[in-house]
Amino acid sequence: MPLVCCPHCEEDENLEGNTVDGVITITCGECGARWDRDFTPKCPTCGSTEVRDALQAILDKSRGNQLSIQSLRVVWLCPDCDTDTLRSYLDSNVPLPPDELPVNVND
Repeated sequence: MPLVCCPHCEEDENLEGNTVDGVITITCGECGARWDRDFTPKCPTCGSTEVRDALQAILDKSRGNQLSIQSLRVVWLCPDCDTDTLRSYLDSNVPLPPDELPVNVND
């Protein structure tokens, strides 16, 4: 899924952005449409803006096969589409595990 695409023709590559006073104005090179980029987080499944922020761990090998949290990133969880993940995060108050591990756990 592309990060940004034209709302008129759905072009996702021939786009140009210019920043003026902290606002990014995007111009589509295919159809000429112009719009300001909206940074409001949305659920990729249902499009709702009623999402909650959660921290997800970024793991890396630190020594041998030991994994350590190297950083955290913010992910957005929808109360309707990510109900179980959101509930688990709120109940445990620990970062979510990464989507992929940096090593093969079967080795």
